[in-house]
Amino acid sequence: MGAVRQVRCDQGTNFIAARNEFQAALNELDKNIEMYLADRQCEFVFNVPQSSHAGGVWERQIRTIRSILKATIDTCPGRLTDSALRTFLYEAMAIVYSRPLTMVNMNDPRADSPLTPNNLLTMKGKVPLPPPGQFPPVDMYTKRTWRLVQSWLEQFWSRWKKEISPQSATKGKKWTKPRRNLQVGDIVLVTDHETPRMQWPLAMVTSANPDDDCLVRQVQVRVGVKSLNRRGCPS
Repeated sequence: MGAVRQVRCDQGTNFIAARNEFQAALNELDKNIEMYLADRQCEFVFNVPQSSHAGGVWERQIRTIRSILKATIDTCPGRLTDSALRTFLYEAMAIVYSRPLTMVNMNDPRADSPLTPNNLLTMKGKVPLPPPGQFPPVDMYTKRTWRLVQSWLEQFWSRWKKEISPQSATKGKKWTKPRRNLQVGDIVLVTDHETPRMQWPLAMVTSANPDDDCLVRQVQVRVGVKSLNRRGCPS
């Protein structure tokens, strides 16, 4: 992946304090933070104070996460304990960090899986599967805290997929320019309501059916698994 070339952040008090701590520590080594990063061809950029629009990419993500968290917790208010809230936030964080960061080389079936924040944070290529079983919305009213949290996580995952998938696939809320139709052999990202949490399966288009206006709105896909042995079974 190579070295980090640029680091951007807003002027939050935690970032300013961290910068000051690094500056003080590096000064003890007779080297300032600018020279340290310059040696590694990395640029550290602070946004202008009180300009959240300068960080539109991550600010939009924060807004999406906050709205989904609020909508999920509001479905059953007054039932959160400290441990349940902590577990829910940890699991929600893992869901958010499982999203694909890029769609580059998706049409190459031999390419690696899309890079996710979890890959960078944990240095692992696989993510743990969610607990087995079904957790319907009715579990939000159960007295068993574990099932309550799992039901909330299912609701969070369902809404997160609906919010993040259009952002990953398009640059706006509607098509503004003509684009190529899906064709046989294209690799697509599958967002199915039966997909387990933190799983973003890829599929290959096997059939494209154009409408009367020659635009493809329906396709047939074949979902595959990369970790297959010679017999075609999961290894």
